[in-house]
Amino acid sequence: MSHLPTPPVTDQQLVAQVLGGHTAAFGQLVRRTEGLVTQLVFKMIRHPADRPDLAQEVYLKVFKNLAGFKFQAKLSTWVGQIAYNTCLHYLEKKQLVLADPAEPAPDDPAEAGRRGPPPLVAGPAYDPETALFDQDLAGILGAAIEQLPPLYRTLVALYHQQELSYEEIGQITSLPEGTVKNYLFRARKLLKQRLLATYHRDDL
Repeated sequence: MSHLPTPPVTDQQLVAQVLGGHTAAFGQLVRRTEGLVTQLVFKMIRHPADRPDLAQEVYLKVFKNLAGFKFQAKLSTWVGQIAYNTCLHYLEKKQLVLADPAEPAPDDPAEAGRRGPPPLVAGPAYDPETALFDQDLAGILGAAIEQLPPLYRTLVALYHQQELSYEEIGQITSLPEGTVKNYLFRARKLLKQRLLATYHRDDL
């Protein structure tokens, strides 16, 4: 007799299991959300030594506040919000800059919002030589992303790597969707400037 695959545990079921004292269920919650938490902590916090403690603090807060989760957003989004706020508190305590206030506003924010951010790395299958070039380009791009202010790095990671929607990013960061779009526009503009500067240095 064939067995149908077991349907995945829903957010509601998982939370109920954790609150019911099932230790393994909390481990599943961590596995389900650790990719997002890792992106947030790694993009917002530059000091590697502080990252494990912050990630642990995030999940301690999740466990402590789980009974108050009202399912007004996805569980992963709620955990991401806790991670973002934990990192934000760290940056504020260290008096570190989250975004560059001197960065000029986008030339046309409304147009930027309509277009949406393009893919950071191009497309379909390539031949080996092109794939190698793509790998080099991805490395250069990754280095440029790491030079962005923490907020821009974080938004780029959430949108392009975690593939979250503007709405989900707004829920995590408590930023309006329009602000998320504009900051992503600024981040891409900075990346373009720094990538062009890198190529110009290489051509000298």
